[in-house]
Amino acid sequence: MANHMQFGFQDASSPIMEELVEFHDHALMTALAICSLVLYLLTLMLTEKLSSSTVNAQEIELVWTILPAIVLIMLALPSLQILYMMDEVNEPDLTLKAIGHQWYWTYKYTDFKDLTFDSYMTPTTDLPLGHFRLLEVDHRVIVPMESLVRVIVTADDVLHSWAVPSLGVKTDAIPGRLNQTSFTATRPGVFYGQCSEICGANHSFMPIVVESAPLANFESWSSLLSS
Repeated sequence: MANHMQFGFQDASSPIMEELVEFHDHALMTALAICSLVLYLLTLMLTEKLSSSTVNAQEIELVWTILPAIVLIMLALPSLQILYMMDEVNEPDLTLKAIGHQWYWTYKYTDFKDLTFDSYMTPTTDLPLGHFRLLEVDHRVIVPMESLVRVIVTADDVLHSWAVPSLGVKTDAIPGRLNQTSFTATRPGVFYGQCSEICGANHSFMPIVVESAPLANFESWSSLLSS
């Protein structure tokens, strides 16, 4: 859960998000090294006396062509690796369908019979003590911990986006189209997200709450809800 003084990412709760945070740090250090080198050269040019002696032009051109290429490769390879990891869904343990409406979500557990519910934002007047305003819902999405969950995302009316930052998930919900993503929650907890596509007047009032629980607790919850 983010706080008002936070400058970085939320704590990673899935392997994909851990990779994204590491790549962010890697790219940031690369940018810092480039900026430091440019600042050093500018300072050198302003403080040192100009000299008539110059390095061979071919050597300079060779250096300033190869160095940027190396930097781009250092950024591209891990980026492509994470991109393919995010797109890969192999034999999920659970399939969840999320349907966006104006302005609530409908969830269907396709591996269970008649396990479908709507998830609305909890009004401030009905909010229990200690819960987050504009982020809590009346029905949370419960998923088993350390299990691969496939999420099929679509919309019923306009464009929406199903996004949970701490799980590294953000997928557009498009009417008439099925998009899919996946995540594995590595620890128990409650993870908050919101619709990340401007979808109308109440766009900011359709939160997403995913709760990760041990498998035994998930089975008890699904049996209770199905009965």
